[in-house]
Amino acid sequence: MDFVFQRSYRGPLKGVLLDWAGTTMDYGCYAPAVVFFEVFKRQGVPITMEQAREPMGAHKRVHIQKITQIEAVRRLWEETHGRPPAEEDVDRMFAEFVPLQLQCLADYADLIPGTLEAVADFRKRGLKVGSTTGYTGEMMQLLRAEATRRGYTPDATVCATDVPAGRPEPWMCLENAKLLRIFPMESIVKVGDTLPDIFEGLNAGMWTVGLAMTGNELGLNEAEIARLDPETRERKRRRAYERMAQAGAHYVVDAISDVPPLLDEINARLARGARP
Repeated sequence: MDFVFQRSYRGPLKGVLLDWAGTTMDYGCYAPAVVFFEVFKRQGVPITMEQAREPMGAHKRVHIQKITQIEAVRRLWEETHGRPPAEEDVDRMFAEFVPLQLQCLADYADLIPGTLEAVADFRKRGLKVGSTTGYTGEMMQLLRAEATRRGYTPDATVCATDVPAGRPEPWMCLENAKLLRIFPMESIVKVGDTLPDIFEGLNAGMWTVGLAMTGNELGLNEAEIARLDPETRERKRRRAYERMAQAGAHYVVDAISDVPPLLDEINARLARGARP
């Protein structure tokens, strides 16, 4: 046989999966970062905010484990404790992390400007709105209540604790698709502010959009960004765009408010037979 014909989806988008901190709420993704910082400080191993943010997007226990694997942190731990960090240390820090995170989550629950308008646009298009997160179910129960009070309630939320493994593995995205009853995966867009968000979407066979300015890549809130001189702001912005593009994001924009126009372009690509 000289030719083989491949099945190709040519329909429209059916859903959007959104991250939480740094994407729809908590401008600058501060809530988890400040608690990771505090947890290590309590162990006599002070870390930088950059080190606290490095694995952002992962399940929170995995995040703590990955911080202990940063070479500079590992050396400081050995100097302080006389041995390398062990699994029991990670377990102990995660146990401390959970109540500390629950205590401060509501303080960082304000929606990022443009979130309600973007979600309204998604719904007007007939899209289902799902979400994925590295937070635990207990944390998300609190955050969903805070978000609902502010006018945002996604159709589905899947936590890293709901699936065999969190980001960068694709299971949270696949579970969202099941709960929302939408398929194929190329009819769904994943939006997030971290590199693991991008990897998660790609591994699930979805279109991916990275948000460069409102989340972990910049790690600054709106007021802090406004105080930057234009040259510094543009340098940080360019670095965030480059990192997300190099991670494989199909699109990179500043914020969730910039996502709606991209959906028209993705729909046009799907109609031509393109796949993520």
